[in-house]
Amino acid sequence: MGHIDPTKEIFAQFRDNDRPGPIHMLNLVRLRKDAVYPDGRKASGAEAYAAYGRESGPVFERLGGRIVWQGRFELMLIGPQEERWDHCFIAEYPSVAAFVEMIRDPVYREAVKHRQAAVEDSRLIRHAVLPVGKNFGEVPNLRAAERHSLCRHGRA
Repeated sequence: MGHIDPTKEIFAQFRDNDRPGPIHMLNLVRLRKDAVYPDGRKASGAEAYAAYGRESGPVFERLGGRIVWQGRFELMLIGPQEERWDHCFIAEYPSVAAFVEMIRDPVYREAVKHRQAAVEDSRLIRHAVLPVGKNFGEVPNLRAAERHSLCRHGRA
């Protein structure tokens, strides 16, 4: 059984951690060969996911969202060898509130039906945006208290 939608409990944690500033959402998406629509309509997983993008895109853009990185999966160097991802990208939202507003938007709620039909499995991982360092594990320009918080929560 794949991971398609967040649970109510996890979404509540996401929404309640409404810190200021942008969020980055790492998206890893594996598509079904054939989409599974409740009404039985026929489409490939790729066609259904493309419909999701076309229909949800205007809402995403209106709320200040943008794609900041996109890549094509090639090889699992470390991790389960059976995993593969059809879409890998990072979406930026100006705030948690903007993401929540998107999820609640009636146009988005209609569009997400295509995503649910298309996706076999996915990962959606929220990240705080940090300054980029030159080396692995380096986070420049953080105050000592912020560095301590990252280490204490296992994020550095």
